[in-house]
Amino acid sequence: MKHPPQYLRLDTATLLEVIRTHTEIARCGLDLGGVMALVCERAQALTHATGAVIEIADGEEMVYRAVSGSAAGQLGLRIPVAGSMSGLCVRSRRILLCADSETDPRVDQAACRKVGLRSMAVIPLVHDDVAVGALKVISTEVNAFHDKHTAVLELMSELIGAAMFHAAKLESSALYHSATHDALTNLANRALYYDRLRHSVAQAERRQGRFGVLCIDMDGLKAINDHFGHRAGDAAIRAVAQRINAQIRDMDLAARVGGDEFCVILSNVSNTASVEQKKQALYASIQGEFEFEGRQMPLGASIGAAVYPDDAGQLEQLLEVADQRMYASKRARKQQLAATLP
Repeated sequence: MKHPPQYLRLDTATLLEVIRTHTEIARCGLDLGGVMALVCERAQALTHATGAVIEIADGEEMVYRAVSGSAAGQLGLRIPVAGSMSGLCVRSRRILLCADSETDPRVDQAACRKVGLRSMAVIPLVHDDVAVGALKVISTEVNAFHDKHTAVLELMSELIGAAMFHAAKLESSALYHSATHDALTNLANRALYYDRLRHSVAQAERRQGRFGVLCIDMDGLKAINDHFGHRAGDAAIRAVAQRINAQIRDMDLAARVGGDEFCVILSNVSNTASVEQKKQALYASIQGEFEFEGRQMPLGASIGAAVYPDDAGQLEQLLEVADQRMYASKRARKQQLAATLP
């Protein structure tokens, strides 16, 4: 006897929430990174999970490309395909349930403990008839997920699959680019930024080297949006992205990590002075005007810098140092401006 579709097991409220998610995905356009982040949040909420992850296969590793909830601090984490439940899900193209990670031989127990999970449900993400990743919900409780939850995940995975199809135009290289780059600026997105940060830490530890981080926050974007509309605001964001990208080396990485927030990883730096020099060059490059539809508009930014391991030996602390220095720069510039006003 043929079984009814999975979605028929779901209540009306859950189905309506899935439909709302579909509508929000449509608003994301070709921003696959944004789609994955949204689906993570909704999958977590609809399954009452403590966290959710989208992992994309990259060679012999699974990479955390979108996260939410208790997994939020693990963006960019890499785990081997072999020995992980996500890897098994991709290879088998089957939905997998883990009732207890401490007794299930299919899971990477060290990774589970690092994320803080005891049970999970994993479903493959299929693009062009190839399993390219997995959507996973996790819980700190044992035996937290059942058939109703896998039905939700199936619908969510189909939404991601459709977004992959339209964003990648059936090319795997385009799929990777869409999943790791910001649609508006074509810079790296938040997921790729954290992936590269973790790689930079590991490389610096192996070589006893240094790398720099710059946190850049645009000044005046809200005023541009309020007075001239979001098309002008988007043009301002693209202009800043282009000026940042023009100032960095091929080995460096520029990323858009939020609405008006950018970050740069400066690879293999020699000392703090070289990072400060690059910070000043970026500030001078961004500061000025750009043209939008025949109108000259001001651009500006506040920048904070930090060097690993000189300023901090832990990734979270390093980012906090750069962020606090950026905010200190913003406050100082506002005070300076206020002092010049009559």
